Amino acid sequence: MVGAETGDDAAVYRINDETALIVTVDFFPPITDDPYEYGAIAAANSLSDVYAMGGKPLIALNVVGFPASLDKEILGRTLQGGYAKAAEAECLIVGGHTVDDPEPKYGLSVIGIVEPGKQVSNAGAKPGDVLVLSKPIGTGIITTAGKQGVVDPDVMAGAVQNMAALNRPAAQAMQKVGVNSATDITGFGLLGHLKSMVRGSRVSAEINLSAVPVLAGTRELLERGVAPGGTHRNVSSVNDVVRWDAALTDNDRMLLCDAQTSGGLLMSVPADRADALINALSDEGAPCASVVGRITDGDPGTIVAKS
Repeated sequence: MVGAETGDDAAVYRINDETALIVTVDFFPPITDDPYEYGAIAAANSLSDVYAMGGKPLIALNVVGFPASLDKEILGRTLQGGYAKAAEAECLIVGGHTVDDPEPKYGLSVIGIVEPGKQVSNAGAKPGDVLVLSKPIGTGIITTAGKQGVVDPDVMAGAVQNMAALNRPAAQAMQKVGVNSATDITGFGLLGHLKSMVRGSRVSAEINLSAVPVLAGTRELLERGVAPGGTHRNVSSVNDVVRWDAALTDNDRMLLCDAQTSGGLLMSVPADRADALINALSDEGAPCASVVGRITDGDPGTIVAKS
């Protein structure tokens, strides 16, 4: 029902009239010094792809790369973090596979379920829709500062809490209200994932930086020149489709393209349901519920970034 054609967050395969499977996998190297936190964040990130499709995670397999020479207690704590986060999502980890790897890597291959016809893809946005975001951005910049040893502990703690938060509240809210399109915001940044949405939907979009929620400490780190390589690459990758407001600075562009880990859901909802979605996100306990832009009928596949 959903394949690789539109670069969606997961594949959807119809079993019968009542059930379709959602299939996805994701893993990455450590982004915090705490193995348990790392495991929890990696699991939340993997589960997010199922939530972005409007589904419920069911079972998962661990995917692990780990140096044979490293203390196995680190691996154990990583797996414990992943197990706890999967348990929070009511998703059962039923096995996995581990290989000797010079650089640790961890994530999940996840199977979820959704009723056929209720799946949400990134290719259904329609002109007039409102764009709603369910988590603040800035994790790429903050975790890079953590690796460089230049981040305030409270700022890092805020980013960890944000990354470890499941996108289940957002998935439940959008299924309750009904949205046209959704995607989770991860490595390609807010504008990179919006680019996939407008291309898949054959529409255009406007995004308003002033309305985008940003994690505390992010802008200050940008002013100090902190940003991951992926964020720089993301800016280059969207320049062909984004018309930048002249008032936006280089740092503003970096922020809108910051490579996220376990970011929120970006949802395209009919304007007459926007308030209902905002209220549902709040009721379900999503980290935020912010209207950040709209879908337009301009040149398909393009984005206007406003200050």
